[in-house]
Amino acid sequence: MARISELLAAGPTHSFEFFPPKTDDAARALEKTIGELQPLSPSFVSVTYGAGGSTRERTRDIVIHIQRDAGITAMAHLTCIAHDPADLVSLLEQYREAGIENILALAGDPPADQVDVVSPVPGELRYASELIELVRDVGDFCIGVAAHPELHPRSQGDRASDRDHLAAKLDQADFGITQFFFEAEPYLTMIDELAERGVSKPVLPGIMPVTNAGQVQRFAQLAGAEFPPALAARFEAVADDPAAVRALGVEVATALCQELVAAGAPGLHFYTLNRSTATREIYANLGL
Repeated sequence: MARISELLAAGPTHSFEFFPPKTDDAARALEKTIGELQPLSPSFVSVTYGAGGSTRERTRDIVIHIQRDAGITAMAHLTCIAHDPADLVSLLEQYREAGIENILALAGDPPADQVDVVSPVPGELRYASELIELVRDVGDFCIGVAAHPELHPRSQGDRASDRDHLAAKLDQADFGITQFFFEAEPYLTMIDELAERGVSKPVLPGIMPVTNAGQVQRFAQLAGAEFPPALAARFEAVADDPAAVRALGVEVATALCQELVAAGAPGLHFYTLNRSTATREIYANLGL
């Protein structure tokens, strides 16, 4: 398997994100999705990690399964808030022993019942930068970090500070992957702002095909991404026709991908929501 930094150097890359299923039926659906996307020869796939480690074992098992049994380079998401650092070290050692070389290092969120607790775990790490240091101490991993084109939700609108923090984080890491966004301008502006700070590490744009307008708007609010009013109006015009909503979502995502590739993006990272249809249709539209 490959290090994502090497894949990006040879680029462009095309990658998919999955989340750990919670039920047997959802697990079977994910297996079906992986099988449907495997012929597209993704550069790599990533698997998310629940707040406070709530999907720790499921994430680990899926990452190892995909890389070992599907033969696809897999990256494990890892968060540090509400974790005992010793547990993080143990998990990283398991990844190292299984041949997993790629980690997405995230601060993460506390479990819902710990939101008001400042530091519920002794020695808990609070920032992605601290987690990156721990990952480096455990092994020779290739490390990615999250980027927010429309500013991190915790940045409180301080653009300069947000970009300074992102630049410092990317200096420590090997690459970045953005939260999803719906227009190219925020991503391209972020890349320019990073370049002004001397950062040239590749940052993959995250693409969320809109197949359910209401669902994506909720996700956008959580991620701090704007759902553009003009785009919302287009979806509202066909809101009573689910097939039309999905078709429009594929059309809009295809156009966004084309614009990003033309502007020199190092690849495309698709948030699949554990389904394959929209991603496969976008691939076909792009001629990938």
